[in-house]
Amino acid sequence: MSTTVLLLTMAACGLVTFLIRLSFIAFGHHLPDDPRIEAFLRYVPPAILGALIAPEIFMVGGNMNASLDNPRLWAALVALLVARLTSSVLATISAGMAALWVLQGWPY
Repeated sequence: MSTTVLLLTMAACGLVTFLIRLSFIAFGHHLPDDPRIEAFLRYVPPAILGALIAPEIFMVGGNMNASLDNPRLWAALVALLVARLTSSVLATISAGMAALWVLQGWPY
């Protein structure tokens, strides 16, 4: 792939992303003010976050690894527990990273 094609592809992706976000800013006042839609939209951020995080937890070396010897799975479970108990983003990230570092250094 040439550098020109790569730069044009990146510019096109950036433009599409910009236009999608601009559409909600410019035309968002035309959306219906329905409580059901607002309730539905509350689930979008967790769904996107799950879609971003799940491959990092379960894909190891390009292969699916949902077994008990996957340290990322255990670190994610620690992070979920801390999130549930503390409701603190900083504590959740810190506990998850600390658990991952400990588990990756742990001899199997």
